[in-house]
Amino acid sequence: MTDVDNTVEVEEDEGAGVEYLTFVLADELYGVNILEVQEIRGWEQVTRIPNSPHYVKGVINLRGTIVPIMDLRLRFNLEAEEYTKETVVIVVRTTDRRGEQRSIGLVVDAVSDVLVAREEHIVGTPEFGANVPTENITGLVTDDENMVMLLDVSSLLEADCDTDQGEAA
Repeated sequence: MTDVDNTVEVEEDEGAGVEYLTFVLADELYGVNILEVQEIRGWEQVTRIPNSPHYVKGVINLRGTIVPIMDLRLRFNLEAEEYTKETVVIVVRTTDRRGEQRSIGLVVDAVSDVLVAREEHIVGTPEFGANVPTENITGLVTDDENMVMLLDVSSLLEADCDTDQGEAA
């Protein structure tokens, strides 16, 4: 809107929400903050790393940066599936607890859509007790008839940092 003195008033859209890239994993929908998504790639052969956790499939060279590739099905103790032409790797970039920027590839069944979620529509993860770990889920949001679990990518890196430190000791 333009005022009489030709200044432009920018209306802030407080209700715009945050965009999440949603993907399918074992017939469930998950979402990651789209600002953390670096790129989406088809599945390609990786270079295996000896003695790595079972869910780390290996590494790829992404334009000079070595990126570990993690199978989220295996990471979340879901049943393993053979990779298909729908299988993709979502490369995300986030900050670990040491303050270092890291990229990691997440193998998922398929990319779904982009979801815009307003903060007031995101509900916290319910407590299930000690037997159901939920530290990687920041919240839940309903999209049409589907429940989308919003992932905390940096917590996936923290678990790897703990593993790295534990193995180094």
